[in-house]
Order: sequence, then structure tokens, then C-alpha cells
Amino acid sequence: MTHIKGMFLAATAALLVTAVADAQYVATEKEVRRQDRVEWLYKKRHVPIVQDERVQKYAQCIFNRILAELPAEVKEEYGDLDWEVIVFDEDAINASADSNGKIELFTGLLEVADTQDALAAVIGHELAHVTEGHTMERARKMARQEIWSTLGGAATGSSAAVREYLTIGFALPFVREQETESDVVGLDYMVKAGFDPRAAVYLWKGMAAANAAREGKNRQAEFLRTHPTDSKRLNDIASSLGPALATYNAAREAGKRPNCSIAGPAQPGR
Repeated sequence: MTHIKGMFLAATAALLVTAVADAQYVATEKEVRRQDRVEWLYKKRHVPIVQDERVQKYAQCIFNRILAELPAEVKEEYGDLDWEVIVFDEDAINASADSNGKIELFTGLLEVADTQDALAAVIGHELAHVTEGHTMERARKMARQEIWSTLGGAATGSSAAVREYLTIGFALPFVREQETESDVVGLDYMVKAGFDPRAAVYLWKGMAAANAAREGKNRQAEFLRTHPTDSKRLNDIASSLGPALATYNAAREAGKRPNCSIAGPAQPGR
């Protein structure tokens, strides 16, 4: 009962300070890009990068093919970004993107995304996070959340409780919606470049199996996950597969047949 009361007070305090927080702090696009630039440079200096040039060229090859096929309106809006993709030597089965168009892949991911089409599904997904404005929105939301938790903590004496409430109540559902949108938009990006959308299904099944093996039975409920559940993700992708296959076949007929390979010296854009 005490915990419930504490959460109620935290929620009330958070709602009361929302207007104050928004009035006092709004993360500008310039501030977000500057912070992301600093973090990216730090990663490049301090996180091990795969030294095998073939691996980097392989990822760059897939990235360039998808980037070249982005819709005209997307290219116009995001054409000034200094796009970059790097494979870091980390065991994590993960990838991410920032507001400056910097995409990081991890070697653990390559064990699951073990074909060019599967990796294209990941890269398309991360590109969509950038072009749909998710990276910018997420950074601003996190900045506001930190201010809310600080002010709410001052009002209730428990900033940790406020932060927990905000994370469960606001941050995570917003992130899950972004993930679902990026799955669908990323699928469209990859097929326009001639990558097989069916690989996305195999990819997320492989991701689900890998996650299950690593996490065992300690699986969180969907409302506490930043990503959709594996079954929901697969269902959403399956529902988009028909139109994606039609676009994929049209792209192949138009001569878009990417041939990126990690075995040899893949050429960027080929």
C-alpha cells in the first residue's frame, strides 16, 4: 500500500511539474545533434572497432545501397547528414542510430544477421529511426524526463520513484511505437534497394531465439520492454510482407540486385 501511495504521489508530482519543465527546458535540435556528435566521437575512440576491413566494407555496401534508394522527400530533408556506419567489436546483439545519421552495429548482431538481406533489415530499421525523427524525439523526451524526475523528486522526496513512474508510464510505450514504425518503414527501404524482405522474418526469429538463450526465463512483460514482444514484431512484419514482396520483385526486375559479401573486398555501393 505504501508503494502504491508513493507511486501516486510521484505521478501527481510529475504531472504538476510538466508545464514548468517544458517552459524551462526544451532540447533544441542543435543541442541534441551536438550531444550525439560528442557521444559518437567518444565511441570511436574508446569502443573497439572491427579491424577487418572486409567487415566494414560489407556493412557499408549494404548501407549505401539502401541509402541510395531513400524517397526523394527523405533525401531532401536528411541529405545534409554526414551518414556513417561502423561495426564495433562487441558481443551485444544490437544496433543503434543517432540524430546525425551515425549507425553502430555490433559483431554479436552479425552472428544473427548472417546474410546481406538480414543485415539490410537491421540497417533499414536503424535508418528509419533517423528519417522518421525518432532519434531526435527520443533525445528530447529523455531530456524532459530527466528534468521532470528532478523536479518531481524535489516535491516528493523520491526522484527514483518519479523516474520509475515516468519510464513505465511515458517513455517505454513511446519507444515501442517507434520500433514498430521503424520495422515497417525499414522494410520498405530495404526492398526498394533489392534486398529480400523475407529475411526480416528470419532475422527477428533468430533474434528471439538468441535473446531467449541469453535471458533464459527472465523475460519481461511487454509493458516493461522498450521493444515490442517477439510475437507482435513478427506479426507486424508478416502483415507488411505482401506489399514488400511486390516492391522487392519490381526492384529486382529493374536491375537492383545487391551483391554485398563479407568474404571478399566488397565495394561500397555495389
